[in-house]
Amino acid sequence: MTTVNLGKQHAAAYQRLTDLSAEAATAMEKAGLSAGLTELIRIRVSQLNGCAFCLRMHTRDALAKGETPDRVAVLAAWWESQYFTDQERAALAVAERVNDIALTPRHPEDESALTDEQVSAVSWLAIVMGAWNRVAITSHYPVAP
Repeated sequence: MTTVNLGKQHAAAYQRLTDLSAEAATAMEKAGLSAGLTELIRIRVSQLNGCAFCLRMHTRDALAKGETPDRVAVLAAWWESQYFTDQERAALAVAERVNDIALTPRHPEDESALTDEQVSAVSWLAIVMGAWNRVAITSHYPVAP
């Protein structure tokens, strides 16, 4: 199969995804969810989808926004740690559920720590992040040291 850079091949579609991504981040902010949580969700969805390009980018972004290396390190097993608040745990559970809708939730969490607006914002962010993962993986974006 030929590798095609989807963003270059269909720049208008790529731009629309960029705009949707910005809108999802704005929805998170308007819902009262932090920029740090936004990055954690982006990282978690990228972990689940196996997107090295997005993992590297959003890990760097999270650390630049004040996220701790310890929290990023245990994110892949967030449900086993005490690093995350009830709200963060609920948001991560929503993101996982949205990302893999065919499976029963791996770690059901009480979502009452989130408002309907917050559940919607997290869901949109997870949907958009999954789309970005697919663009990066399909386009074989390089990830080198």
